Amino acid sequence: MELKKDSNAVAIDMLLIVHSEKRRAAQATHLDSQTDSGALLQNRGGFQGVRNGIRKWQELERNGFQGNLPEKQCLQQPQVITSYDNQGTQLTVEIHPQDAMPQLLKKFSLAKRLQGDKNGNMRPRQPGGKDAHAYPWDRSSLKSMPLDLWLFEKLDASASQVTVKSGLDELVSDLLQEAHSDLEKVRAIWIWICHHIEYDVEAAQEKDRQAFKPTDILRTQKTNCDGYAGLFERMCRIAGVQCVTVPGYSKGFGYQTGQSFSGEFDHAWNAVYLEGRWHLLDSTWGSGLVDTTTSKFTFLYNEFYFLTHPALFIEDHFPDNKNWQLLKPPQSLRQFENNMYHKSEFYNKGMLSAHPETSMIRTVNGKATVTIESCAPTLFMFMLNGKQEHGLLSLRKNGMKLEVYPPTMGTHKLQIFAKGNSEIYSSVLEYTLKCNFVDHSVRLPAELHQPVGPSWFSEQMGITKPSHPDPIIHTTDGRCSISFSVEEGISVLASLHGDDGPITEETQLRYIFQLNREKRTELKVQLPHAGKFALKIFVKKRQEQGNFVFVFNYLLCCSNTKVNWPMFPESFGNWGQGNELLEPLSGVLPANRNIPFKLKLHGIAKALVKGQDTWPLTLNPEGYWEGNCNTAGCQEIYVMVLENANHNFYSYILKYKVNDQ
Repeated sequence: MELKKDSNAVAIDMLLIVHSEKRRAAQATHLDSQTDSGALLQNRGGFQGVRNGIRKWQELERNGFQGNLPEKQCLQQPQVITSYDNQGTQLTVEIHPQDAMPQLLKKFSLAKRLQGDKNGNMRPRQPGGKDAHAYPWDRSSLKSMPLDLWLFEKLDASASQVTVKSGLDELVSDLLQEAHSDLEKVRAIWIWICHHIEYDVEAAQEKDRQAFKPTDILRTQKTNCDGYAGLFERMCRIAGVQCVTVPGYSKGFGYQTGQSFSGEFDHAWNAVYLEGRWHLLDSTWGSGLVDTTTSKFTFLYNEFYFLTHPALFIEDHFPDNKNWQLLKPPQSLRQFENNMYHKSEFYNKGMLSAHPETSMIRTVNGKATVTIESCAPTLFMFMLNGKQEHGLLSLRKNGMKLEVYPPTMGTHKLQIFAKGNSEIYSSVLEYTLKCNFVDHSVRLPAELHQPVGPSWFSEQMGITKPSHPDPIIHTTDGRCSISFSVEEGISVLASLHGDDGPITEETQLRYIFQLNREKRTELKVQLPHAGKFALKIFVKKRQEQGNFVFVFNYLLCCSNTKVNWPMFPESFGNWGQGNELLEPLSGVLPANRNIPFKLKLHGIAKALVKGQDTWPLTLNPEGYWEGNCNTAGCQEIYVMVLENANHNFYSYILKYKVNDQ
């Protein structure tokens, strides 16, 4: 039948459902035994009172969302009346605009997924055994259902561009133009909210804030976590998809490693029913992040929180009702507090696991060790109390190993960052490190950067087959020789750094003498004294402009207090590939002495040594240029070469200093 009222036409649809008395009674008893979410909401608060916000949202929904809209616009909201007789017959009447799709058709299609309470109202069923996922995470997927994100590319682009024209119903209608399945509907709503709704930091910190109406959220495009969740739930209902809001504790903005949770819940998120199973998502955290220093929100889409695998979602979301963990077995609040918190970037950047698995670790004999397993080669870095010091980080093909030596006893903050496929390092782990003993014998150079030792990354940068694969090199006499293969077109630069002694920015290259032989480079190192030094390796493509790029470093250790090696002679650009210096290796020569010279030089016509006088070098049968010079009256000695016998221009290749008399 049809009812006419002025120019606003409405239609009345009726749906008749008959249940036996036995089934009706059993269903009512079952529902009475379940926890009433509304009662729970009244017993707890929210971030600062998130439960009050959710409860107020529900009251708004019961009283009609569009109370502030004109009368004509109010008619756009369908009205549904449901009643039962004493024989278990259900009669549902819907009044809606004449040109609108009856909501009863959608509800009828959802009949198997909805439950009715004893008053005849339809509501989503509680999660059961078939919704639960095994704990711990089985590493199969970051999602709770199989997804091919590439298939969402067109839908995501379309949904992100939709604008608000009038109200929520029209917005949802526009979003669903490219969405056909329930999954696509949920995806379109998720994408729109994550790209258009800003987190209201000030409102989130109010102790007794008012609930956000949908009209206010659409107008200001700002809300807090329960506003995000309430809006998402409402839009899903309009789209005909089951969705509930789940309140609970979270390890989000303001969380401190190892903190405990009690009292008011501080967050809210959603569960959606797709393909016969409940799934979890958090549009608040999917939309962006809050800077802990400025307390300002920045839009930064995070795919991780869309249909997240429950075994991963539990790391930073603890619901009020354990059934909404969707886990078997469910976790206790104490486990939630103590379990290691892997940030979303941990999984976004391909990490699989980390050890230790607790957020608080203690040193053993002054050292703490952390290892991470990843599904692909990844670059890492760390900070101890905000500085990249006091640790040895070595890269592995599938992860990394970090050894940390805190410089003082007490509590320290250890942060670990990963780069992944992006150009930015992101924080993936935080530990609270407790140290009750300091090993003063393990004092690392301040310039010892990350990573230490050769790895897949040095191979990627053109350095392969190192003579020393381990990151630490011990020398008893203060000297060592390190070699590795170098790809064609790659230049190598090395520098030595220590915290004490004569090494300065000017001389850090002079304790290393580099020999280049075809595709292999050798570094001869002489230490100025006992101690620990960082030998840093840089590379650059010869044909490219710009500076050398740091690749890795070795840690050189020498405990011999008698070590006191001088610098090598200074070499110039014409010191070519394949050249070799046998003597003198010291860059500082004694005064008033005859000094023998022996070098292997390639592609030259003549060679000489120049001081107060000039001394020619001769080529012997073994291919070495030999000769002697006297340092009397000299402050500097040079080795010079003539590359073309038809020219008279000599080039400098080596420079020595002469001690004062």
